Amino acid sequence: MDSFFNTFLPITMDLLAGFRETLKLFSLTLLFSLPLGLLISFGSMSKFKPLCWLVCTFVWIIRGTPLMLQLIVIYYGPGLLFQMPLMDRFLAALVAFVINYACYFSEIYRGGIESINNGQYEAGQVLGLTKAQTFFKVVLLQVIKRIIPPMSNEIITLVKDTSLARIIAVYEVIWSAERFIKLKGLIWPLFYTGAFYLVFCGVLTLLFGYIEKKMSYFRS
Repeated sequence: MDSFFNTFLPITMDLLAGFRETLKLFSLTLLFSLPLGLLISFGSMSKFKPLCWLVCTFVWIIRGTPLMLQLIVIYYGPGLLFQMPLMDRFLAALVAFVINYACYFSEIYRGGIESINNGQYEAGQVLGLTKAQTFFKVVLLQVIKRIIPPMSNEIITLVKDTSLARIIAVYEVIWSAERFIKLKGLIWPLFYTGAFYLVFCGVLTLLFGYIEKKMSYFRS
């Protein structure tokens, strides 16, 4: 028992260091993928058919292949195909996560935008608003209200998917815990990481519940 308590604090600190990298990957992925996903959704809804076809094909490929495969391709691919130096591991993971989640978010955005009645756009035109003004001042808030539930599911999934970064040896919380299996034969730090994910996902669940209530004045 004494040995357990003697190792608990240093292991906790080590896992916290790994969890900081998990939070960093999570935060930067959201920062870049949310706006990128909106741009991709515009491309998939474009009336210019070649652009629409190209974007939809790209989204289909990304959504139809495993994120693990995308991580490996982005990290090793340039070096194997073009003899380029390997990218920084964390940067490669970030690029893979941003592209992957931007494509998923784009479909959520597209569904939300297309669910808005055309009368909203017509009302904006009657009021003398441009299409851009109508979208950002009238439509966007209604879209946000409708996409919060599916978006929250994807964001919570992102929390857990960050563990895949260890495939290319990015130092995150599960990679940190696995070291103790190899170095000290301890299995409990691996289970301990579940507490980090549960707490973080719990906080996000409460946050999205609060946002849904704040947006409830938009009735569908």
